[in-house]
Amino acid sequence: DVRVVYSPLDALGIAQQNPDREVVFFGIGFETTAPPNAMTVHQARKLGIENFSMLVSHVRVPPAIEAIMSSPSCRVQGFLAAGHVCSVMGMGEYPELAERFRVPIVVTGFEPLDILEGVRRTVRQLERGEHTVDNAYARAVRAEGNPAARAMLEDVFEVTDRAWRGIGVIPQSGWRLAPKYRAYDAEHRFSVEGIRTQEPAECRSGEVLQGLLKPHECEAFGTLCTPRTPLGATMVSSEGACAAYYLYRRLDMPATKAQEVTPVV
Repeated sequence: DVRVVYSPLDALGIAQQNPDREVVFFGIGFETTAPPNAMTVHQARKLGIENFSMLVSHVRVPPAIEAIMSSPSCRVQGFLAAGHVCSVMGMGEYPELAERFRVPIVVTGFEPLDILEGVRRTVRQLERGEHTVDNAYARAVRAEGNPAARAMLEDVFEVTDRAWRGIGVIPQSGWRLAPKYRAYDAEHRFSVEGIRTQEPAECRSGEVLQGLLKPHECEAFGTLCTPRTPLGATMVSSEGACAAYYLYRRLDMPATKAQEVTPVV
């Protein structure tokens, strides 16, 4: 059966309550959700709970930024770095990216004023020809991040290549369980390492992710692809660009020449 849980520790509790059944937790998300998942695997090993495993599909932001900026067709002029990711990992990986690709990176929160302030600081850097890392979310983000969370990640996970929906494999952009925790790796336990999936031909989420296409310019947007019937990652997630366009779009406002310029991402 499939169950929805509030936290990975709930899944571990289910395994404890059902020792005769295999319990697999699907560990997904960016650096934000990885620490509690790492802690759960650590706890399973500590308690000797052998019928629990995790199917890991965690991804890392900095390699994705590098992949997007390295594309010959890249149109991205700046980044609003997710504040919750930086609250865990800190900002240490971003200065080199900002300097190498000459783009401003502004660490931003999630309230409306946070977003506006992030956009304001990004535009200010673009106008001045600057390309630095700016922390606009200082109330939650420190340069070093969360040392305890990072230590747990380093203990339980190791960096690996990861396939991104709509983009393909990005080197060193994901995590997998470290060798000493391999017994809790669902891919290894159930021998499913070689399974590959294919994106629907109609899905253009990769182009949306790279800033090459606006969501409403996709032929499947709002018809074949909706939040209830998503084709790609940008519609699956409530934080995705396609989902946001679908929920907040104003189709009665035709685009003007001023609106058609390349947006700051």
